[in-house]
Amino acid sequence: MILPIYIYGSPVLREEAQDIDVNSYPNLKELISNMFETMEEADGVGLAAPQVGLPIRLFCIDLTPVADEVPQGMPLKQVFINAHIYERSGAEVKMGEGCLSLPGLNEDVVRPSQIRIRYIDENLKERDEAFDGFPARVVQHEYDHIDGIVFTDRIAPIRKNLIRSKLAAFTKGKWRAAYRCKLGK
Repeated sequence: MILPIYIYGSPVLREEAQDIDVNSYPNLKELISNMFETMEEADGVGLAAPQVGLPIRLFCIDLTPVADEVPQGMPLKQVFINAHIYERSGAEVKMGEGCLSLPGLNEDVVRPSQIRIRYIDENLKERDEAFDGFPARVVQHEYDHIDGIVFTDRIAPIRKNLIRSKLAAFTKGKWRAAYRCKLGK
């Protein structure tokens, strides 16, 4: 089932998400399936639970559209439950980012090129992994969502000032997207 994606200005996007009990969270496998279906419909490479209105520490990535930027052997589709980044390292890299919760808006964001993260996967197995390059960027972007951060919080202050009216327009319900969206209250 395709879920509506919550737009910038929705309070759930600013909440710090909570860990879940993976053994008793209702319909977890169905939620994960719905999130992948929603992400695919919206042509995204990542989607966090707060973006579908749930303040829980869960996000999915699907790097299939950018498979050439993924290290050999790394799964293209991954689920991160109760994720916690505990190390950021490597060069600081500036790259353009967009977000399904801010349709049509793209800005340069500086992020570390490497991370280490602990999480539970879709098979309820605990993981501790390192990510580098583009996959690390996608994981950090989605991880920000579960910490109540959107990518525009990380852009240069002068750029943020220049897009202030665009951000205000989102909060007033003025956006265009080719996928189902809503402004949560």
